[in-house]
Amino acid sequence: MSLLEKLGIKHPILLAPMAGVSTPELAAEVSNQCALGSLGLGASSVQSAREQILKTQELTDQPFQVNFFCHKTENLDDTVAQAWIDQFKDKFAQFGIEPPKTLKCIYPSFRDNDDFLNLVLETRPKAVSFHFGIPHSHQVQALKEAGIITMVSATNLAEARAIEAAGIDVVIAQGIEAGGHRGIFSTKFDASVKTSNLIKLIKQYCSLPIVAAGGIMDGYQARQMLEFGAEAVQLGTAFVQCKTSNANEAYRKALLSKPLTQVTASISGRPARGIINHWHTDIDTPDRLDVPAYPYTYDLAKQLHAVAVQHGDHGYGAFWAGSNAAQTREMEASDLVNQLVLEIKHRE
Repeated sequence: MSLLEKLGIKHPILLAPMAGVSTPELAAEVSNQCALGSLGLGASSVQSAREQILKTQELTDQPFQVNFFCHKTENLDDTVAQAWIDQFKDKFAQFGIEPPKTLKCIYPSFRDNDDFLNLVLETRPKAVSFHFGIPHSHQVQALKEAGIITMVSATNLAEARAIEAAGIDVVIAQGIEAGGHRGIFSTKFDASVKTSNLIKLIKQYCSLPIVAAGGIMDGYQARQMLEFGAEAVQLGTAFVQCKTSNANEAYRKALLSKPLTQVTASISGRPARGIINHWHTDIDTPDRLDVPAYPYTYDLAKQLHAVAVQHGDHGYGAFWAGSNAAQTREMEASDLVNQLVLEIKHRE
């Protein structure tokens, strides 16, 4: 059975599950066009995640995926954290407030307990995907027994092999071009492989079906990834500008201004590709301090962004976007899916 048959979709197109940007409306709009919609639930509470899943199921009877963060929860180094906070005193002061005194772990991991697992087993979405790592073996087994398709992001061959060994159904080959957080299992190792090369590597050494993710903005680029050996492609940046996404106006405007992007760990504590702003130009200096563990660093970034926006400064926002963000087209999700399908099929 092909991957598309397993997922119950007609077109080899997956909406990337973007936490903070995805909505039930966007997921349903994509799924209703016979592609695979998604919900990025890594930043959600269990109750919020339940509400989003149930809302999506109200809006579509077609398959969709849900996504969770699977990072290894780390303890905060107080010395590193305090030094990081201290360097932002002037940044907060220009907006008239003090920086936070401590940093909080604002995002849980799917691995921390079985609360999210139980939610997935209760609501039964077609597929569940994971970023930053692999769930515990008992969690994977429970999902498989429930008939829920499992997918995990890999950024290098070692991760792909670990994903296959864990019994996961699908590997998402996330190239360095991808917007948002790198799916690296460890922040100490990032091979930074291009999407096309990563597909070829995984195809050669693993037998899992591959979904290509990273730098794909149109159907011509998608078809190239399919020709390299992927069975489907996953797009995120291309859909951020859609009216049904949760992106704010500043984010949408930035995407449509033909932006440049770069990877930084200064926003969240983990490497992530976004539109160039204050983080890249002011914070990421050659002598930048050590970054506190994820997601503690993100706590400060979100607070700084919130106060800056009140003063009309959007330069501290996490405007995640892929390397080809300048190719963003202003289209609604249903039209974008249909356009992608036409471009995939069309041969010049």
